[in-house]
Amino acid sequence: MLDFSRFELMTFDCYGTLIDWETGIFSAVRPILAAHGKTVSDASLLERYGELEAQAESGEYRPYKDVLTSVVQGFGHSLGFIPSQEEAASLAASIKNWHPFPDTIEALKLLKLRFRLAIISNIEDDPFAETESKLAVKFDTVVTAEQARAYKPSLRIFRLAEERLRPAPGKWLHIGQSIYHDVLPAQQLGLATIWVNRVSPRAGGGAVKRAEGKPHLEVPDMATLARLAI
Repeated sequence: MLDFSRFELMTFDCYGTLIDWETGIFSAVRPILAAHGKTVSDASLLERYGELEAQAESGEYRPYKDVLTSVVQGFGHSLGFIPSQEEAASLAASIKNWHPFPDTIEALKLLKLRFRLAIISNIEDDPFAETESKLAVKFDTVVTAEQARAYKPSLRIFRLAEERLRPAPGKWLHIGQSIYHDVLPAQQLGLATIWVNRVSPRAGGGAVKRAEGKPHLEVPDMATLARLAI
């Protein structure tokens, strides 16, 4: 069990950890598949999404809306159809309609009483601004892939957060839904980590690329994290 008393800063992944992105993904991708007569299980859809997104985020930086366009096109390529231009853009356009998990806001409010809170997210500034307004908490800083010109698991985005926040040694705890994007890179920097392993049709991974790793603590949701930390 982690000793929460030794931490002063918590950084969070956003989408999948605080925001219910699987519901958002389904709401955007399923109508496209249905329009082309394609059917896949929820777990298979999330697995394909995770692999396609990780592939699109590798290499030279490109805007997240282009990453998500590539993801939709990848679904088409793998399932044998060509999405329209409107369909290809619809996944990125849907982000503004994605909502926090039911436990997110109350947990953040409780944690804010004791810790500095910040966001480290594979997102662009504009869509996150719409998301932030739904989270009802003022973060000490928000670091996006657009600002870092790199996507997690690149260490560049974590180092940008470190430059801004200047945490004391051993006082920084990183929390995320993805072993691949959050736990492994944070541990490379010597950070303590928590894996928020939420219930998903694709157990143990959700809509992210699978990776093997051992977080310092695993919790099922933000409510549990807040209860343990406060």
